Amino acid sequence: QGADPTHCSQMVNRCVHRVLIFVVGVGFFSFCFLMTSLGGQFSAKRLGDSPFTIRAEVMGGVESRGILRKISDMLEVIMKRIDSLSRLDNASDSVWKMGGDMYHDTPAGLVERIQAIAQNVSNMAVRVEQILQNSMAAGRGQCEVPRDPRYPDCPGKVDWMRARWTSDPCYAFYGVDGSDCSFLIYLSEVEWFCPPLPWRNYTSILPARKSSTKRQAAFRADVSALLEQVGTGKESLSFMKRRIRRLAAQWGMAAQQLDAKLHGRWRDEKKILVHVGFLTEESGDVFSPKVLKGGPLGEMVQWADILTALYVLGHNLKISISVKELQGFLGVPPGRGSCPLTGPLPFDLIYTDYHGLQQMKQHMGLSLKKYKCHIRVIDTFGTEPAYNHEEYATMHGYRTNWGYWNLNCRQYMTMFPHTPDNSFMGFVSEELNNTEKHRIQMNKVRNMAVVYGKEASMWKGKEKFLQILHRYMEIHGTVYYETQRPPEVPAFVKNHGLLPQQELQQLLRKAKLFIGIGFPYEGPAPLEAIANGCVFLQPKFQPAHSSLNHEFFRGKPTSREVSSQHPYAEQYIGRPHVMTVDFNNSEEFEAAVREIMRTEVEPHLPYEYTCEGMLERVHAYVQHQDFCSPEAPLPSVNSSRTLQGSPIVLLPNSTLLGWASNATAPPCWPPLSALRLLLSTDGQSCVEACRGADLVCEPTFFRFVNNKDALSRLEVQCEAVEVETNHIFPAFSVLRRECGLQKDPLLFSCAGHRPKYRRMCPCRDVRPGQVALCRDCL
Repeated sequence: QGADPTHCSQMVNRCVHRVLIFVVGVGFFSFCFLMTSLGGQFSAKRLGDSPFTIRAEVMGGVESRGILRKISDMLEVIMKRIDSLSRLDNASDSVWKMGGDMYHDTPAGLVERIQAIAQNVSNMAVRVEQILQNSMAAGRGQCEVPRDPRYPDCPGKVDWMRARWTSDPCYAFYGVDGSDCSFLIYLSEVEWFCPPLPWRNYTSILPARKSSTKRQAAFRADVSALLEQVGTGKESLSFMKRRIRRLAAQWGMAAQQLDAKLHGRWRDEKKILVHVGFLTEESGDVFSPKVLKGGPLGEMVQWADILTALYVLGHNLKISISVKELQGFLGVPPGRGSCPLTGPLPFDLIYTDYHGLQQMKQHMGLSLKKYKCHIRVIDTFGTEPAYNHEEYATMHGYRTNWGYWNLNCRQYMTMFPHTPDNSFMGFVSEELNNTEKHRIQMNKVRNMAVVYGKEASMWKGKEKFLQILHRYMEIHGTVYYETQRPPEVPAFVKNHGLLPQQELQQLLRKAKLFIGIGFPYEGPAPLEAIANGCVFLQPKFQPAHSSLNHEFFRGKPTSREVSSQHPYAEQYIGRPHVMTVDFNNSEEFEAAVREIMRTEVEPHLPYEYTCEGMLERVHAYVQHQDFCSPEAPLPSVNSSRTLQGSPIVLLPNSTLLGWASNATAPPCWPPLSALRLLLSTDGQSCVEACRGADLVCEPTFFRFVNNKDALSRLEVQCEAVEVETNHIFPAFSVLRRECGLQKDPLLFSCAGHRPKYRRMCPCRDVRPGQVALCRDCL
């Protein structure tokens, strides 16, 4: 303030001039420093009146776009600073004019000359990038996107990477830096969409392969190590551990029995991950808080038994109940989950549920597609092929909140044998010895009934038939309540509240009758009651419950029609242990109660729900089910052989067709010796058709009979044969006299049916007491 204006202009002029020189100097020498890191040689000289011309000779070097990107960012900062000084020039024009005669250039002229220098540096950076690309291409091969018919997705994937490679930090984790070369390296070595690059040294790139040395699995009797693995901190885990401890002796005995049955046969020890998705905090874990409040325990019963079976069979087990544990076990790279795993899948098998499958999709990225053949999904109600096939389900109205994963449907494992399209996993009930069975029969209270229903809401509207039952029997309930008796439970019912498992067992051992009141569907309790000597009385559903008429089944990936509260008990056990009647018919209901009171039954447990039965079944699945190996190619569906040369023949002493004993049988499990081929009636599913012949539909066999040869052996007269994507094919249209063969193997379906169509059904025989296995399947 009060200073000489001329002196001020001179000082400002010098400062600006020096700042400009400093900025450009820092930019230039930073540029040279970065370029030197590429292994290049540089020279610079004054050429007439032009700005500095810079020449770069790059001698080899590594992939450089990351460094060039830093240079570009630095130049952008320099240009912004110059623009700021240009604005200063405009704002103080009068001051510059007063002292400008001391310099040959005005600040505006300086700015223009320095802008030219910066632009030259920027152009040179682009040129250096081109030189580096040419050098790399000459030394390593062209990084052009290949057009290889064996890798049709490669160009599209490269385009995707160009646009989105910064969307997830895990791409940078694998070395992607924005260059086409890095895209091709990633897409050929980490993923599988592009062909291998010929100039890459794959001996140092390929991850270490899993050891091919197989270990023999040894049965285990001591479950203490398993109990430690299950962990603590949740009431659901405590419930599962109590169950494992209580049944430990029975599992140990079952292991001895199965070991003797297998005669020391070699069993591969598998590395198995069990991820219980519905118990993770990320899925909400709605079950744990309900364990002590009468909530559903069926899923936890099944998971406890799956863990025990796998452990007792001698497999190498890891257990995960959080997404963090899942990521650690799988080797998930950092980021948001778009990238594949950092190495090969470290497990032979993964058991999970739908919640866990969704979590793996989020955190395994494309590895889920690569490794999904290793996954087994514990699925209580089952998933039918029409719902599993994503495109087909979307186009034909089968899309639900579940399903649509495009798995082999035998990878879904159910609680009960709903449809043979899925694998029946099951669970176990406590088995009694002869002494215990005799004691129970001696102590039965002839007029005592226990109602199946732990939640008060299940009792609403049930008083009418309960009053009829009350005329004959003393009724007991186990309904949860905190402070006062639930009003839905009639006053004549003696309610014990929620009972621990052992006390419930004692109650069932006294009772004569265990009565279902319509819900829950298909739980483990009826089997436990029957195993403790009760008769199970359940309601018949007329019409059958399904997704079309009942809210509970809406959204579930199945078209199954449920004829009673517990279809397995009705169809596989039946009288005298199970009685299914119309509860709305008072006379029928009362007659059933009177019959139960005069009927003597022994405790009964189906073999497949014993510890030995489940061990046998799980052993067979682990050792024989393989959804990763490519299936052997089959003849075209249009091929037709002469009857004399057909492998499908009439079996000796039978009216059914099967695989000829002298014909070559492609490798498969179950073995083709179990095949029994038949034709359903109009509108009948293969599930029903096979069951009517005391057989089980076997989806594995569809691919062997999906041809004209099998149709001719069944004496089906086809006026035309079509090959379509349709979940009821192979089948015969009665009206049009046309035959349809299946185009997509994922849609081979035992459950599919449609009016006026007769299904071609590949059935199999059954191992006694074990519906999941054929006679030669063990």
